Amino acid sequence: MVIEIPELFDPAEVREVRAALEAAEWSDGRATAGHQAARVKDNEQLALDLPLARELADRVLARLARTPLFIAAALPARVLPPRFSRYAGKGQYGAHVDNAIFPLPGTGEHVRSDISATLFLSDPAGYDGGELVIEDMFGTHSAKPAAGHLIVYPGSSLHRVTPVTRGVRYAAFFWVQSFVASAEQRRLLFDLDGAIQSVATDHPEHTSIDTLTQVYHNLLRQWSQT
Repeated sequence: MVIEIPELFDPAEVREVRAALEAAEWSDGRATAGHQAARVKDNEQLALDLPLARELADRVLARLARTPLFIAAALPARVLPPRFSRYAGKGQYGAHVDNAIFPLPGTGEHVRSDISATLFLSDPAGYDGGELVIEDMFGTHSAKPAAGHLIVYPGSSLHRVTPVTRGVRYAAFFWVQSFVASAEQRRLLFDLDGAIQSVATDHPEHTSIDTLTQVYHNLLRQWSQT
């Protein structure tokens, strides 16, 4: 499923992050791409060992941990520290699928990329192109949301970033290993969770809330991998 999470960062926070990115030193993005992806990748990235990259990544991770919609959609077991990209001058990233496994820096452990995520950090009116185009079992989705909004989508999907023909597109991107590996099962749990929240809001004393909550947790217990 493709889900937009609005205002992970508010406009003032986005301006602060973007100011830091605008003053940063950037490297060729192909250095971090796999063999196939490097052939279609034309962007810049912050080096992973830069103090600024680590500082901003920690800031994103802390916000994700306090964002209920992200937690409900991703059911995150592990999140790879976010990376930061810059697209300009017709920079693009052609159709590709993300690596299935990423090393978790400094731990000797790994993250399975059940979910990919892109945090947009540029105002869409400030650049032309730069749409995130995702192809999954439900069709083709194109996303170019407001700065500060997060798009989460299946890590197994074929996706691309269209050429940026005017302005600059800044973004953060990362991968999530979910407690529930199956995208279909995650979708069912997400929909059920949303239905429980709606009933609890509209009819807080309804007797079905406990039963629905029991079903949710028993499905999560059955499908989760820890």
